[in-house]
Amino acid sequence: MERLAIIRNWFVFLVALSFFMVFFNAFDYSALSAGGTNSGAASLINNFVNNLHTHKPNHSLDVSQMFNQTASPDPLLVDIDNPFTDHDRANNLTVNKNTTLAARTKRSSDSCKGRYIYVHHLPHRFNDDVLRNCSVLEKWLNMCPFLTNVGFGPQVENSEGVLSEKSWFTTNQFLLEVIFHERMKKYKCLTNNSSFADAIYVPFYAGLDVGRYLWGYNISMRDSLGSDLVKWLAQQPEWKTMWGRDHFFVSGRISWDFRRQTDSDSDWGSKLMNLPESMNLTTLSIETTSWSNEFAIPYPTYFHPSSDNEVFQWQNRMRSNNRRYLFAFAGAPRPSANDSIRMEIIHQCLASRRTCNFLRCNSGGASRCDNPAEVMKVFQDSVFCLQPPGDSYTRRSIFDSVLAGCIPVFFHPFSAYAQYTWHLQRDYWRYSVFIPIDLVKDGFVSIKQVLLQISENEMLAMREEVIKLIPRVIYADPTSKLQTLEDAFDIALKGVLRRIGKVRNNMRKGRDPSNGFAEENRWKKKLSGIGVEEEWDHFIDTSMRY
Repeated sequence: MERLAIIRNWFVFLVALSFFMVFFNAFDYSALSAGGTNSGAASLINNFVNNLHTHKPNHSLDVSQMFNQTASPDPLLVDIDNPFTDHDRANNLTVNKNTTLAARTKRSSDSCKGRYIYVHHLPHRFNDDVLRNCSVLEKWLNMCPFLTNVGFGPQVENSEGVLSEKSWFTTNQFLLEVIFHERMKKYKCLTNNSSFADAIYVPFYAGLDVGRYLWGYNISMRDSLGSDLVKWLAQQPEWKTMWGRDHFFVSGRISWDFRRQTDSDSDWGSKLMNLPESMNLTTLSIETTSWSNEFAIPYPTYFHPSSDNEVFQWQNRMRSNNRRYLFAFAGAPRPSANDSIRMEIIHQCLASRRTCNFLRCNSGGASRCDNPAEVMKVFQDSVFCLQPPGDSYTRRSIFDSVLAGCIPVFFHPFSAYAQYTWHLQRDYWRYSVFIPIDLVKDGFVSIKQVLLQISENEMLAMREEVIKLIPRVIYADPTSKLQTLEDAFDIALKGVLRRIGKVRNNMRKGRDPSNGFAEENRWKKKLSGIGVEEEWDHFIDTSMRY
């Protein structure tokens, strides 16, 4: 029996050895040799080491290089037993296995999961110092009074019953950077540990900076602070996690102001958004160009409520308003702009005095269009509000009209439909009217007759959709909190987090994060799903600046 047991043990050993030899011969271990493929462990290590020595802010980095930098994008899921883990990030957490497990458990019930924001502590010259000489931020306007009340400006005290009793301010349209920053300071999911962050906010006052130098200054003055900013960002450890693709900043000016095409002093704007590092940033601005890393968010309006009830009361008031005019236009002619349709709009409005309410904005000095009560009175009295392009495609007036429950009439898809894709409905016909700009410019269409063809039931349904949009286009008071409503800030932040989350997810899957991140001529993409594609082809092909 003992002899039989010995034979049986040797038989088991020989069978096990045979299986091992088959497995060993079948395994492709060439990747572990010096001449292995790029997918092998040796190549991955080499790529990682090389990456540590070449901290280039290149927006078209090799995928394998990028993937190693973010192998553990969630700081609470760092595998401290893995020798290939980014130890700088692991050590920064100062955790052991037990605290990591505890953190995982806590994170699963964390209301801020997926919403953590780290705010870069920029040197003061990039924001606070820009505001110090507030009297020269705009050439023709002293901006100092508008910086009061966390960037909302002076409170409107006597609106003669046009506005509600509180939460209305004389807000300047170019102060979105300050308003957004102040609101971010009160955001409930801030983190001081950048390793926890789902996105990184850069509180640079880009628009206020360049606005000082747009007239009468050379390009070195216009470019200086923006160039210094991206250099500073590229030197921070947070940049190297995703080479900036988890960073975003907000601009209170249109993106055209940062896309200068030449180095001639006579050319407009700065080159901030054309810099290589900027191609890895997500930009939120009041108007975008065709670049895919730009997203438009609403201009600041005059209404900054501190409670849901204030919003509900205002919405109900706009529902019950008696509107005496069929349509309205608030603006000034653009005689120097050959392609402008404003003269034709003003002509048609003046020819229909009983049905069109015209608020003429002065070209210089104090303007009636800068008075919140004057603007809101005109829009509240009207069913439709005309929103032609101005100096650029968009206007602050778009959001003033929404706030007044006045149905916007657009003449170019780049004025709203291709811009505010996070904040406005994609089925644009539910809340607006579209009349092609060429038909108006050439005098082929009567705006009045087009609007008269809309039935009362259709008009009431459209107005209700506009009134529903009001919370989505306002920036609430940061010193209080809306309870059940999301405002423009909330929606913008959700859009940023969703975008960065997709980029991070693609990196985890080994995909090239530069694909589609910052590409030009993406108007068609921005308009996808909005109406019939062929409807916009003419505008995309011409891409004219009206």
